[in-house]
Amino acid sequence: MGCKHTALVISLMMSVTAAQAQDYPNREIRFIVPFSAGGPADIAGRLISEPLRKQLGQAVVIENIPGAGGVIGAQRVATGKPDGYSLLVGGIAPIVLVPAAKEVSYNVDRDFAPLGMIWRSPEVLAMRPSLKAGSVKELVAHFKGLPQKGSFGSAGAGTLTHLAGELFQQEAGIELIHVPYKSTSNSVLDVSNGQIDMIFGDVAILEPLIKSGMVKALGVTSDQRSPLLPDVVTMGEAGYPNVKTEVWFGLFASAQTPPPILGRLQQAVTAAQQDPAFIKDLERFGLNIGEPGQEPFKSFIKQERERWTPIIKKTGVTF
Repeated sequence: MGCKHTALVISLMMSVTAAQAQDYPNREIRFIVPFSAGGPADIAGRLISEPLRKQLGQAVVIENIPGAGGVIGAQRVATGKPDGYSLLVGGIAPIVLVPAAKEVSYNVDRDFAPLGMIWRSPEVLAMRPSLKAGSVKELVAHFKGLPQKGSFGSAGAGTLTHLAGELFQQEAGIELIHVPYKSTSNSVLDVSNGQIDMIFGDVAILEPLIKSGMVKALGVTSDQRSPLLPDVVTMGEAGYPNVKTEVWFGLFASAQTPPPILGRLQQAVTAAQQDPAFIKDLERFGLNIGEPGQEPFKSFIKQERERWTPIIKKTGVTF
């Protein structure tokens, strides 16, 4: 009787799961963006929301939950109801950098199921327009000549914008004051009005501000120059080849999401990545996603963790 009872329970559970999957989605999907509105993560979520809406037939709502380098928002999805209705717009900070530096409340492998990349982009070193430096070396010389420390802003402790600043200090042999913000948009405002000296930020986000003269660009953190800023040298060309960073964002579901629903999401995200309008938007911003699909994204995350973990240990960065 016990075996029959157990088999009946399992059969009923499978029937319920199958019914849920057939009915999914029957209401709006919520994107948890673990940074403030207006920053790169927020823009990434909004960029993929429309092509995903077309695939799933339901509206996508953005919910910004900033704090702790993206950890608070990531934790919300990791511990939330695994029903496929709350997805994380995760990036390198809460998925790779912070967990490599300290213990967090979630386990990336255990708690998250990668769905697909939204975008990849290098960063750019941008400084306040009132600072008289025409190159990265001139900026370093300026900092070395100050009677007090210069400053750099970031989107928060543990973000790639923070780590890029730490790498730059190590490479250039300078010491700066780190000023963490809740998002890149907040730090951009203060560097443009001269409250801080410099930032590293997403090329796609800073490009219009650079062209308008609100900030000055000195170097991009990729091996090749950005098509958005072809006249701006790479950090390697500027003499600092180890200052190499790449901002990326992707969609994640709870790993406990029922497999049929998870499969539906993976298919929908892969199709959304290949949406012509989405591809056109990426090209307009000088962005790319690499190969579509959840398996390439999963492999990419593994490579990022293998690359950044020893760098974090070597730099001694704490978040």
